Amino acid sequence: MFWVLLLLLAWAAAGTACTRLCLAAVHAAATDADARGHDLTLYEAAFLSGGPRRVADLTLVSMARQRRLLLAHTGWATVVDPRGRDEMERTVIGAIGPEGQSRIAPVRALAASAEAVRSLADRLVDAGLAMPAGTRSGIAAGVRQVRLAAVTVVALGAIALLVPAPSEMPRHLVALWFALPLALTLSCLAIARMEVHPYSPWASPAGQRLLGTLTRHPGRTDERTYLTSVAVRGISAIGEPDLRAAFAHREPHHGPHPEEWREERPGGHGEEHRRPHRHD
Repeated sequence: MFWVLLLLLAWAAAGTACTRLCLAAVHAAATDADARGHDLTLYEAAFLSGGPRRVADLTLVSMARQRRLLLAHTGWATVVDPRGRDEMERTVIGAIGPEGQSRIAPVRALAASAEAVRSLADRLVDAGLAMPAGTRSGIAAGVRQVRLAAVTVVALGAIALLVPAPSEMPRHLVALWFALPLALTLSCLAIARMEVHPYSPWASPAGQRLLGTLTRHPGRTDERTYLTSVAVRGISAIGEPDLRAAFAHREPHHGPHPEEWREERPGGHGEEHRRPHRHD
């Protein structure tokens, strides 16, 4: 009865995976809250959509569009106005450093791990809008495990049908027995798809509902609409090619120092000027 052993393994894989997904879904539902009356700020929307790194990106883009920060397509950031208007802007300016110039990649990393972002995350968790750190990836990991369990059940069933072994059970009945744990995993995935999709690692169900409202009603001004799009979709929503290229640099390269940057004037006569530096 070799196929019985394989069937037990299939049930164990399916049962363990489905139980884990159900527990993760219950835990996520326990963090749900009544979010009516809570107006998301852009920083909150950025965190719920993409986590700490998205908050840093939004701050950089916002300051660049206000001409208080220069983000070069070569991957350098230069402070123009050293006076941050809120805690996140002061965090970004501090991450750039006292010289007022730094590569963008380390600035993003430092700003994303700063105390200002951690405080923002704690406030969203306390409000029931963000997932606690221990459960952020629980549902997504549970879904992946159930998918793997479904594949495992199919593989074990195929082995049971293909391996020649003396058995009094007809093959179609063996296949039917393996169809039961497969049906369990597929139904669990279907329920998860309807009840808890999308599987956000940051936003709770209440936070996802607020994000949906923000997307449908992004704001009244063009600038607010633009920054809302960046908060929800990330740097892919940046319309300016040079500004978007500034975020494409991940590793330092041996290009010119930002003090050596030049730009041709729009007239195209080869006349150049330096980029502005930090003003005290």
